[in-house]
This record gives sequence, C-alpha cells and structure tokens, in this order.
Amino acid sequence: MLEISSKTNLLEQKNYRYSLQDVEKPNLYRDIYDYETIPKIPFNHRRVPMGMPEEIWITDTSFRDGQQSVDPYTVKQIVDLFKLMSKLGGPYGIIRQSEFFVYSEKDREALQACQDLGLRFPEITTWIRATKEDFKLIRDLGIPETGILVSCSDYHIFKKMKLTRSQAMKKYLETVSLAFEAGVMPRCHLEDVTRADFYGFVVPFVNELMKLSADAGIPVRIRACDTMGYGIPYPEVALPRSVPGIIYGLQHYSDVESEYLEWHGHNDFYKAVTNASTAWLYGASAVNCSLLGIGERTGNIPLEAMCIEYASLRGSTDGMDLTVITEIADYFKQEIGYTIPPMTPFVGRNFNVTRAGIHADGLMKDEEIYNIFNTKKLLNRPASVLIGPTSGLAGIAYWVNENYQLTANEAVTKQDPLVVALKAWVDDQFAGGRVASLSVHELETKIEELTQGRLHRL
Repeated sequence: MLEISSKTNLLEQKNYRYSLQDVEKPNLYRDIYDYETIPKIPFNHRRVPMGMPEEIWITDTSFRDGQQSVDPYTVKQIVDLFKLMSKLGGPYGIIRQSEFFVYSEKDREALQACQDLGLRFPEITTWIRATKEDFKLIRDLGIPETGILVSCSDYHIFKKMKLTRSQAMKKYLETVSLAFEAGVMPRCHLEDVTRADFYGFVVPFVNELMKLSADAGIPVRIRACDTMGYGIPYPEVALPRSVPGIIYGLQHYSDVESEYLEWHGHNDFYKAVTNASTAWLYGASAVNCSLLGIGERTGNIPLEAMCIEYASLRGSTDGMDLTVITEIADYFKQEIGYTIPPMTPFVGRNFNVTRAGIHADGLMKDEEIYNIFNTKKLLNRPASVLIGPTSGLAGIAYWVNENYQLTANEAVTKQDPLVVALKAWVDDQFAGGRVASLSVHELETKIEELTQGRLHRL
C-alpha cells in the first residue's frame, strides 16, 4: 500500500509489517558483543534520512535513575532542585518533565511537595512497578503518565526473566493494558534496545503497543533506552547499535510520532551527549537526562549539556536561563556535598580556568581567544586562571584583575610592580617543592601584605 508521508510529503510503501520472531535460542549478537573484547561497530552502509522534529525538549530522571547512584536526596533537596530545573527550563518548558519514584513515604512526600509548587514545568511523571496497586496509586495522585519497564533484548528476556519473546510480549502487553484501564498514559522503557533484535522483537512489540493505544484512546510514549551506552551516532552503522536506525525504525515501521518518542542513554563509551543529539536530529522530540549526568555506572546524559546542545542546534535558548546551571552546580557542592570532577564541562571548577601563562596572556588581550563563549554572561562563570608554576606574569595579572574586579582604569598589567613582586613570591613557593596551585586565600593574604591594604579581600 502506498501512502503520502506527513513528514516527507512523498509516497511511501506501507505494505510490510514486521512480525514477532519467537526464536528458540537468544540472539546475543556474539559477533558484536563477545564480552571478551571491546564491542565492535558494524557498518552496513545504509543511510536513513535526518528529520529533526518541529519541537524538541529535555526530560529529567534525576530523582529516579540519578538518585539510585548517590545518597538519597532529602525532600527539601528534591524540591530545591525541582525549582531550579523549572527556572532553567524557562516558560516554554524546554525541560518538559521530571520523573519520580513513588515507592516510599518520602518519595510521595517529595512528589506532593513539588506538585504543591504549582509550576507548569517540569510536568511530574513517575516510574512504577507493573501492578494494579501502583497504577491506582498513580491515578489517585493525579499523575497523568508513568514509566513501565519493558526489557527488550534477549539478554534480559532469556537470561534475566527466563522467558521466550512471545511470553515477554504477552506479559508486557497485559501490564500496559492495566495502565490504560486506570486511565494512565504509559511510557514504555525499551530497556537495552541497543542489544535487541530490532525487527524481530522491538518493532513487532511496539506495533502491538500502538494498537492497544488506539483502542484505549490514550497515547503511549516510547522511550528507547541505551542501557549500556552501546549506541553509535555515525551514519551507515548497522543495527542494533545505530541510533539513527533505531529512531527511524520506530517512526517508519511502528508509526511512533516524534512527540511520543524519547531517547534515554548512558555514557559508558563517552557518547551519551552525541547519541542524544543524534536522536533529536533523526526524529525523537525528547531526550531523557539527569542533573550533572549522575546515574547508573558512568551516568546518564547530563541535563546541563543538553541545554547547551539545544541552544547550539536551535540558535536560541528559547527562554532558558543558562545561569541556573551554575546555581545547580553550586547547590550540589554546597548543600548536598557532592564533588563535581573539576574538569567537567560547564559545571566543573576548572572548566573555563587556565593554568598556562601563555593562555592567560591571551585572555588579558581578549578573553575570546581562550574562552569557549561568554561564560560570564551565559553561565555567570567568568573565565579565570589558577596560579601555579607556569602562570607567568600574564596569568598573575589576569587573576588579580578578575579576583578584585578591577575596572579598565584600575587594571594591573604584566609590568606592574605588584605583579612582578607576586610572581617572584610564587616562583619561590614552587622552587621549594610545592606542587599544588596556590589558593585564593594564600594569594589574597600575600597581596594585602605587598600592597599594604591598597587591594584587600572583597
């Protein structure tokens, strides 16, 4: 059958529907994942069309997936972070949803406290066990959507659940039917999709979900979960690892509209952000993230990174307040006691800090030479330097000007007697065997001594 595609406005063939392949033995893709060597990246040289949706957005899993990897947040911390996310996402809801656990009394207290804020965004969703009781709980809490785990690789179906594909599908469809009966929109988490038989199980299963959805008159959201970080963003990569192939296949062969298609990735192979961006580019409206990327093993997609990526792809922040990224980082450090690795982009202590004197010299002449963008304006994080053995006169002068917020008329140069004297003192420190950079307190104390109070701590 030929139909006009609403996406391409071209005639496309719709006559083939994939059927469940109920194999006797699991397909573990041993040619790719033999476990004793690094997973291989197979290419088949098939390209699928890029097609970014009209709208893209971010969803959050900090209080679900993220919270499983750190000490549990207090109710106050959850509420504070939720408010910061709302402020960061802006009035148009670029951070559209945030998912919560509801297992414990504390989980439900935090969820209720966030509901009581009356914020439009992020919308609160949940992740629950597939039981009638949990669906009733969600409905009674007034939550319109919930996540349901539907593991889809043979690693999970055969090895973990000890089922066949047909048994797993039957179990999943019965579970999703409970959500529809309760009037709750299900979000089906296709766990381990990058090791799944895509056309032998994933597509036939999603087709059945779409039938249930049509019968119930309630949408179903499909979350493609790259549980182990195996996804590959490159064109012409073969399934099951191809992110473009997964997104295209769910749209083209299962008729999942972009607004109901979401990507959830992990960072095991350093590809979380790139894979998420690829999912956007090829048709998924939503990418699921966590604050600072905190999550299972190597973590989830960092939410703050996708805010920057959104602005890069759209050419606009669309109402996001990116300075809140710095507020969130400060909150994690000061209120939660979480240590952010110093080199972490956008939030780490050293992300826009240089130790090299030659770089500091460039910063003094024009900070654009060595800063990625106007971090002071966009993130409320001015470019800075650390004073160490390679800082040089330029590094010290730049640090003094920034630390004391000196105006153009007040600013010191490399030739200033203060800078020369301070460099001599710094050199003596490291000549004596010191290896660590000098602290702000040490530098300020020495500067007060050298200037006899002309410059003092602000």
